Amino acid sequence: MAAACDLRFDCGRTCLDLVATAGGAPAERLTGPEQLAAWLVGAGLVPRGVPLDAVDVRWVVRFRALRDLLRRVVHDELRDRAADADLDRLNSAAAAGPPPAPRAVRDADGTLARTLCAPPDCAGLLAAVARDAVGLLTDPAARGQLRQCAGEHCSLVYLDTSRGRRRRWCSSEVCGNRERVARHRRRTTVRGAPGPAGAPAPAATGPARIPAPEPAAPAPVTSGKKFPAGG
Repeated sequence: MAAACDLRFDCGRTCLDLVATAGGAPAERLTGPEQLAAWLVGAGLVPRGVPLDAVDVRWVVRFRALRDLLRRVVHDELRDRAADADLDRLNSAAAAGPPPAPRAVRDADGTLARTLCAPPDCAGLLAAVARDAVGLLTDPAARGQLRQCAGEHCSLVYLDTSRGRRRRWCSSEVCGNRERVARHRRRTTVRGAPGPAGAPAPAATGPARIPAPEPAAPAPVTSGKKFPAGG
C-alpha cells in the first residue's frame, strides 16, 4: 500500500482531501488501485484492516471523475457560484448508494474497534465523499472557513480553523516552506545586486566610519644663516 506521506489529509474535510490528490508535486497521487486504497484508509472511509481487494482501475477512474467535479464546484463557489449542472452531478453522486455502515467489534485485547458490516463498494464510498461535500457547501460556518492556498502555483482549498483565521498555506511544510525559500532567495539577490558602473553594492554593516585626517607634512628646517642679497 502507498505510504501515507505520499497523500494529503490536512485540508480539513474528506472531500477536500480527495481534491488534494491532484495538486502540488507529484501532480497525480491516485496513480492506481494501490494508491486509491491507501487514500480510502487514510481518509477514514475504510477502517484499517478491512480488505479492499475489489479496488481496481475502474474505481480509480470514478474517484478521479468525482475529484474533478469537486474541484470545479468548490472553486466556483469560492469565486461566485457553481454551475447548476455540476450541482446536479454532485447530488446524484451523493444519492448513488448508501455509504458503508460501520459496526463496533472487540479486538483480542478487549478494546472496541471499528469495522464495516459488509465489504465496501465503489458507489457507496463515492456517495460518502459527495455527501461530505454537500454538507460542507451547505454549512455557512464551514463555508466561511474555506480558503485557497496562497502559494504562487497552488490552487488547493482547505478549511482554516486556526486561531484568528491566519492560516495561509495548504501545508506549512510544502507551500509555506517553498515561499520561505523563495523569499530568502529574493533577499539574497537584492543584497548581491551590482551597483553603479557594474561595481557590487556595498554591504551595509553598520554606521559609516569617518576616516581619520592625514598628518600634516613637517615644516622645512633652516639653519638661520643669512645670505647677501643678489647672491
